[in-house]
Amino acid sequence: MRMYKVLFGYLGLALAVVLGASADALAAEAPKLDSGDTAWMLTSTVLVLMMTIPGVALFYGGMVRKKNVLATAVQSFAVTCVMTILWMIIGYSLAFTDGGGMNAYVGGLDKVLLRGITVGSLSGTVPETVFMTFQMTFAIITPALITGALADRMKFSSLLVFLSLWMLLVYAPITHWVWGGGFLADAGVLDFAGGTVVHINSGVAALVGAIVLGKRRGYGTENMAPHYLILSMIGASLLWVGWFGFNAGSAVAANGNAGMAMAVTQIAAAAAAVSWMVIEWIFRGKPSVLGIISGAVAGLVAITPASGYVDPFGALIIGITAGLVCYWGAVVLKPKLGYDDTLDVFGVHGLGGITGAILTGVFAVKAIGGTSGLLEGNAGQVLIQLEGIAATIVYCAIATYIILKVVGAVMGLRVDEETEVGGLDYNLHGETVQ
Repeated sequence: MRMYKVLFGYLGLALAVVLGASADALAAEAPKLDSGDTAWMLTSTVLVLMMTIPGVALFYGGMVRKKNVLATAVQSFAVTCVMTILWMIIGYSLAFTDGGGMNAYVGGLDKVLLRGITVGSLSGTVPETVFMTFQMTFAIITPALITGALADRMKFSSLLVFLSLWMLLVYAPITHWVWGGGFLADAGVLDFAGGTVVHINSGVAALVGAIVLGKRRGYGTENMAPHYLILSMIGASLLWVGWFGFNAGSAVAANGNAGMAMAVTQIAAAAAAVSWMVIEWIFRGKPSVLGIISGAVAGLVAITPASGYVDPFGALIIGITAGLVCYWGAVVLKPKLGYDDTLDVFGVHGLGGITGAILTGVFAVKAIGGTSGLLEGNAGQVLIQLEGIAATIVYCAIATYIILKVVGAVMGLRVDEETEVGGLDYNLHGETVQ
């Protein structure tokens, strides 16, 4: 009997040790707030917000005619305000919660009005409030980008209604597909910071919007040159700086992945700017200010999906390619097809995003992002990237078209001829630039 007691005693001691070790292991694995990661994500959030106000506002504002500069800039500001409220009310929940039986396509309603998010709530190693606000800045800039294709001719009220519906019905679901545990995430689509979610999405919506809205009055016959390109250069510069928060911030940590994302972002932007400048110099005889800043933005767009997966060499090739492709889209494709995408949103963001998404599948390095690309023997990744591109294009195009048609039927899309000819600044907002 004594021997049994000793034996059970040893077994009990062993079980206690095992259970204690398991508890310790679980405690060690539980996420804990990291002050360094939090500080970086707070900084990144500010940088990405700066990309819209004042970045996009100035970038777009300088490229339109003088009579429409205030109307164009205020669209970015108003979008920032409206999307903030919608993201808080329901957008975040639709993008980043479990949608139950519909989880492959859209999130649920668990965090409507940010319900359940407290001071102590964490997303990984950062407060969920910080992660939510970081993602909010993406939900702000994506609709703001679309405004560039619709500039000079869309009613302000209709624009805000359209973009509100678009963010909830298009942006939030596609975000869930890629980053919220949806079917594209399950398929293995690589999109580190928004090649599909932000740029292909906004670019396709911009193209559909430009076609549905129709050409500006006087397009092709009147001089519609940018009125003040120094504003656009300042805006592009703010976009470039802010993009480090966009891409490196998408690591959601202050670590080596963020550092590599920052490095490749800088390289791709510079390479695309030089690429656009050189080809324009060759074919048009002069390197323009508008060309070099457009090239830089094209490079930033293209490296966005790849920034957490490629090395500096891959970034260099992606940047050079993006400059050439986006130049072709803006200078050759648009005139040939005859659509009036005012500020080349599809040419830069749509085609740049597609280029970057495909080349992510080519240049992905397993040692950097955990997935090999074509050059490391994984040709299938290119097909997976094409699946993500196709799904985004098809859904975005159809949904955008339907939303525009509904809004147009209810309240109209375009301003009247007198307003358009006289300028949106005075006629819609009662103000002018002297």
